[in-house]
Formats: sequence, structure tokens, C-alpha cells
Amino acid sequence: MGKKIKVLREDEEEELGPEPIVPGVARALSPLVRRILGLNPSPRTSYGTNTYLVGIDEIVVIDPGPENSAHLDSVVGCGGDRIRWVTTTCSDPAHAGGVSAMIDRTGAEWFDPKDGNTILGTEFRLTAHEMGGPTTDHRTFLLEEERTLLCGQLIAEEWSVPLVSGQADLTVALESINKAAKMRLRRIAPAFGHVIEDPKAAITTTLERYSATDDLIVKALKGGATSSEEVVASQFSKINDPTEIDLLISNVEVHLEKLASEKTVKQLKSGWKVR
Repeated sequence: MGKKIKVLREDEEEELGPEPIVPGVARALSPLVRRILGLNPSPRTSYGTNTYLVGIDEIVVIDPGPENSAHLDSVVGCGGDRIRWVTTTCSDPAHAGGVSAMIDRTGAEWFDPKDGNTILGTEFRLTAHEMGGPTTDHRTFLLEEERTLLCGQLIAEEWSVPLVSGQADLTVALESINKAAKMRLRRIAPAFGHVIEDPKAAITTTLERYSATDDLIVKALKGGATSSEEVVASQFSKINDPTEIDLLISNVEVHLEKLASEKTVKQLKSGWKVR
């Protein structure tokens, strides 16, 4: 079913590095997990959405990505009629846009990712965990046999996943990250970017990154900034790309809401102020 695609082994060396991310190519990340990169790169999605296929004889597809025929061809070409379930880490179209098309192509079942729900495949046990924050309906999946957390937008190693104002809750995200820190993880597979081989270090780095952004915002407010736009203009003046600037403004707004809930800052008619 679908087109045939090459599967790279972990021991194959390529110029792109020890774990290259190549669109349309199924990458074997472990005995039970393969990844195919979606064709939707952007400042918000890094290289694009990582679609994961978990299992061998029976497969669950996690985050089929946007509805893109070429990408879905690659996923179906890799999993074929062994694809039994489809699910997502959130309902954002970058993750879930292709769900209906994937189900139509494969006859797979929708796996309801409510907290504690489990898939028992032939070779694996996959458990859903509600870990909100990045979006209102965000969840992760723990592959029990390998202690791998397919974490959606919760954690990424080499970049900051943008927080979208109106969707993200940083206070809840921090709670979710701390929950992940207690899960005895061996590996983290994010929705965007490379697989994380040192979960403890990545979690620490993520928490430090958020804390550093809080500090920058407070510094900007003390320096006279009163809005998210002014914070970005004062602290990220070297960035000129309008899309990146919009993402930064949205990110700062999420941080401001969190800082306000902690009573570090307050919003007046004249704008944001440090308490």
C-alpha cells in the first residue's frame, strides 16, 4: 500500500549528523519507533512535524501532521496495513490535520488519548498522559518498553517551542514538565526537532530557558517597556523577520500571564508593570 520508502538504520552515517531528519524518509529510532518528517517547516514547527510510527506487527501513528498527500503517502508506505491506530498529541492542524485522511487510507482506529488510556500492541504498551500547557488539549505518550516519552510540544532540545497566546498556559506547562521529570525516562521524542537522548538535561535546559525569558521580560518592564511588543523590541532588537517577531510577541504574552499569576507583574491601563 502506498509508495516504498527507504528506512535508515541508526548506525548509518550521513553528513547531516548522527540523527538526520530527512523529509519522506522513515528513520528507525529504536526497535519499536520510526519517525517520518512532515513537509511543513516553519519558525513555529522547526524542520516540520515529526510523525511517529510505534510498533512492528501492529502500528500506532502519532501526529500524522497536516493533510499533505505526499507525507501521508510516506507514512502509509512505511506502515501499510499494519497501521492499526492513529492518535495525536493535540488537535493543532500541524499535528492532527491528516488524521481523517490517514484513517480513510488505512482503516485504522482512532485512539482516544485520554489520561491513562492504553494501547496494547503485539510488542508494546503505549500509555497516554494528559500533560497540558503547550495547548489546552495537549497530551503525551509513554512507550513503556523503552521508557520513551513522545512528548508533543512539551520539550525540545535545540530550540524553544513557541508558546501561542490564547492556547498555551505556561504555569500548566511547567507542571507537566516537572511530571515528565519523574517518569524515569530514557529518551524523549518531540513533535519538532531531534530525538532527545538525555531527558534529564533537556528538561533542565527547558526549565532554565523559560526562567531566563521571565528574567528578560522583568528587565524590560523595569527599563520602561509596557507591552509585549515593547518587550520584544527592547530585548530582541536583532530579529527582523516579521513572523519570528510575531511569535516572540505571542511567547512574551504567555510569559506575562504566568508572571501575573505569580504576582510578579501586573497589568494596568497604562500597560504592564513590575509589582
